[in-house]
Amino acid sequence: MKQQTTIVAKWCATISALLFSSLLFAQETVEEASSLNLRRGATDISGQVYDLHMLMFFICVGIAVVVFGVMFVSMYLHRKSRGAKPANFHENVKVEIAWTVIPFLILIFMAVPAANTLIAMEDTTEPDMTVLVTGSQWKWHYKYMDSDVEFYSLLATQREQIENKFEKTDNYLLEVDRPLVIPTGKKVRFLITSDDVIHSWWVPDFAVKKDANPGFINESWAKVNEPGIYRGQCAELCGKDHGYMPVVVIAKEPAEFDKWMGEQEEKVRLAKEEEQRLLSMNMSMDELMKEGERVYNATCAACHMPNGEGLPGVFPALKGSKMALEDQKGHIDIVLHGKSGTAMQAFNKMLSLKEIAAVVTYERNAWGNNTGDMVQAKDVNAVANGN
Repeated sequence: MKQQTTIVAKWCATISALLFSSLLFAQETVEEASSLNLRRGATDISGQVYDLHMLMFFICVGIAVVVFGVMFVSMYLHRKSRGAKPANFHENVKVEIAWTVIPFLILIFMAVPAANTLIAMEDTTEPDMTVLVTGSQWKWHYKYMDSDVEFYSLLATQREQIENKFEKTDNYLLEVDRPLVIPTGKKVRFLITSDDVIHSWWVPDFAVKKDANPGFINESWAKVNEPGIYRGQCAELCGKDHGYMPVVVIAKEPAEFDKWMGEQEEKVRLAKEEEQRLLSMNMSMDELMKEGERVYNATCAACHMPNGEGLPGVFPALKGSKMALEDQKGHIDIVLHGKSGTAMQAFNKMLSLKEIAAVVTYERNAWGNNTGDMVQAKDVNAVANGN
């Protein structure tokens, strides 16, 4: 019996050594190309999450090696063909205490670092800056709470790639027209919410994945150590274009970020001045139609179709519709404020007065509607102010 026990112990030790070596090799490989495992990421928190994950993994592997090693070796050494006789025994108090206390101690050993990491992940106090992240079908809106800078971030992948007409790039479906920009070395708090349905803002390199719930604000944070481009996407099934909601964050050195923020604030100031100028002038029909077609194809055609005929039973047609032909004020209002309970969202934050005037003009004169209506920025401003 003693000899068999020694054999079991040697087998377990050999298996453990081999498996431990292979796991160390696997860990080094995974850290280089993390396609099958968590990535270490770009923040201290993401590094803690990775280390915690690997600790739990090794503990589970160690338990599996011991349990299955003893089980398989015992079955081999004590099989019937070798003449082994089954033992006849009942409860053993010491064994029962051992297999109760040992798992308890293992769980405590796992719980302490897990609790510390979770507490650190939820600590959003004393941020250096705050960004409001709002999910919409199917884009993200970013607002810097200490500034007037805010913008929408939309998918930049070409439609031809999606339709397999062009070759797909390395960042297929993970590229946007306006990425979120944050400084390195600063604690950035994210306030995450939604305009419509549940979304989820997920950036793996930050170890940040928070649901964006309408009517609620969830908090998270990141302190990025190195400049770079970090990509993610919506991680909650939110509708037909769920796969077209990428997240791109660019981390810049503080000096570069300050320069970028100054440029954005200047653009906001100039845009406000331009809007005020447009309120006192009229655009021609050709200008309105050209700009309106661009805005429509970029923001409206996905639902209402390029030909304005919509999708029967899902998205209403604009071609020949009563609103597009008759109710100009109602037409402007629904583009500005959306329609509750439907997929029609508000575009008052996404589009300028000029762009809304142009797209309403286009919809009222394209596809044979031919109302002759010319909507100007001042008309949109009047509806926006309740006049």
